[in-house]
Amino acid sequence: MSSTLFDFIEKKEPKDNNTAHLSPLAYRVRPHSLDKFFGHENTLGKNQPLRLWIDSDQVPSILLWGPPGCGKTTLAKIIAKNTSSAFKTLSAVSSGIKEIKEIASLAKNRLEIHQKKTIVFIDEIHRFNKAQQDALLPHVENGTIILIGATTENPSFEINNALLSRIRVIKLNKLDENEVVKIINNAINDKENGLSKALKLTDDSIHWIAKCSDGDARKALTILENVFLTLPISNTPIKLTQLKENLELIINRGPIAYDKSSDNHYDIISAFIKSMRDSDVDAAIYYLARMLKGGEDPNFIVRRIIIFASEDIGNADPHALNIATSTAQAVQFVGLPEAQINLAQAVTYLSMAPKSNASYKAILSANKEVNNSGSLEVPMHLKNAVTGLMKEHGYGKNYSYSHNLKAAVTPQSHLPKEIKSARFYNPKEIGHEKKICETLMKIKKIKSL
Repeated sequence: MSSTLFDFIEKKEPKDNNTAHLSPLAYRVRPHSLDKFFGHENTLGKNQPLRLWIDSDQVPSILLWGPPGCGKTTLAKIIAKNTSSAFKTLSAVSSGIKEIKEIASLAKNRLEIHQKKTIVFIDEIHRFNKAQQDALLPHVENGTIILIGATTENPSFEINNALLSRIRVIKLNKLDENEVVKIINNAINDKENGLSKALKLTDDSIHWIAKCSDGDARKALTILENVFLTLPISNTPIKLTQLKENLELIINRGPIAYDKSSDNHYDIISAFIKSMRDSDVDAAIYYLARMLKGGEDPNFIVRRIIIFASEDIGNADPHALNIATSTAQAVQFVGLPEAQINLAQAVTYLSMAPKSNASYKAILSANKEVNNSGSLEVPMHLKNAVTGLMKEHGYGKNYSYSHNLKAAVTPQSHLPKEIKSARFYNPKEIGHEKKICETLMKIKKIKSL
């Protein structure tokens, strides 16, 4: 490829400065340097790997994983601007294998002719299918391109292992309220691209906007722009009461951040189960509310409650399973929103119930034994002599009928002879299982005679 043609391909479209002011505020005030990039100190702080890579112009292929509005795209563009690499983008929605090959070919020529690396940014890379992700592999592996992907989804579930093994995953957390406040103040004070101090807000008004954004910088700046366009300009700072009065409906906070099919879904249900397990009833109710507000299927919640009743409570409170299954019926019969009351009753009961995982551990232990020892022969005295021939061969011989004894327990063994001393169920001395422990001790005494 000739340098003339290559330069033509490299030529950027001219910026239309006359229309720049028409862009959304979030776009206009997007930072171009790390000094103006607020948040993520644990990732971009001094001596952190990503910061060192950027400063030394040695950025490897990376995947930026974090919630919406945390700065993934902005960070990718800052990396490109602060390194000597060309910056190209691919659309995870409209780009296919053809576009991947084309951009890789240009990157190869750029590297050979100009000794210039190419950063390829792919937003929402989780939307690429397996074939598209596989098409990136050789170009990432041989260094033809430096891949920067961005995703809101857990890469463990959405990115091919082969590609994942060749890139570094950078986890970006949701921005906290103070970080969003800094972003809002920067937008207000930005003379060139922001609001040029034309808007004045009290500190509590700014914090309210930050809180409404739920860690999403783009959402916070959109709310701020609505404030600027909705309320009259005044030298007097806008108070929180005035802000709420005029913008509560416009802001429309919408459903709480919750993805029913991804990482957030598993995080919340995990916190919910672990809160009930540790008898933290307030935390359990909180996570129940989070799931319901996020639109989680109540049938999914109640299924987990039923499992929990046996796995984590078991015979410490035998009523727990009845409560859980009754709640499942109530959810089906009543439906939301009223069924949240039934769910709340079940969650509070199960949270406060005595806990035992003895039944759960028993089946795990028994499964392990079955896997290890295989199909052991059932003791002859337990086999049923259905026919005369079977009786002649000793089926059922010496079987002791427990109801004929006073305690309804016999000394006979029921496990295969190879594992006759095995013990799988070990109840805890808590709740109803304390009584089971006492009964089990009596049974063991009879068995040992």
